[in-house]
Amino acid sequence: MNNPGVPAGYIVFAHGSSIESANDSVRDAAAELARRGGLEIVEPAFLEGGRPDLRDAVDKLVARGVTRVAVVPYFLTLGLHLQRDLPKLVEQIRTAHPDLWIEVTAPLDGHPALLEALLGRAREAHAGRLDAEREESASEVD
Repeated sequence: MNNPGVPAGYIVFAHGSSIESANDSVRDAAAELARRGGLEIVEPAFLEGGRPDLRDAVDKLVARGVTRVAVVPYFLTLGLHLQRDLPKLVEQIRTAHPDLWIEVTAPLDGHPALLEALLGRAREAHAGRLDAEREESASEVD
């Protein structure tokens, strides 16, 4: 997507939730992607339960002069929403913006960093259990 002089935009596309703090987490992830990646134009978007939806996010990017968009699904696996809903939405967007180049990346499943995150959580849980066992043993000695 690196083409000098051609504005590129990125959309972090998530399911969305009726719990706004969950949507805020996606917005935070999009902001962090921009910061860490040195990406100037990154927007969050939601399938349902959050705003903006994908169409509105793309419209924001186009209004900023973007001609190329990468949609990065914030989904773990290639489930129903990514196989059925997202392609329909992308086709509608392509019809509305025929000069826009839009690509959808793979979901997070299979990415090595995902396994590292799982390992990290497992280690945290294990360490927490060991800490609790140590505290319990120490209180029995006293």
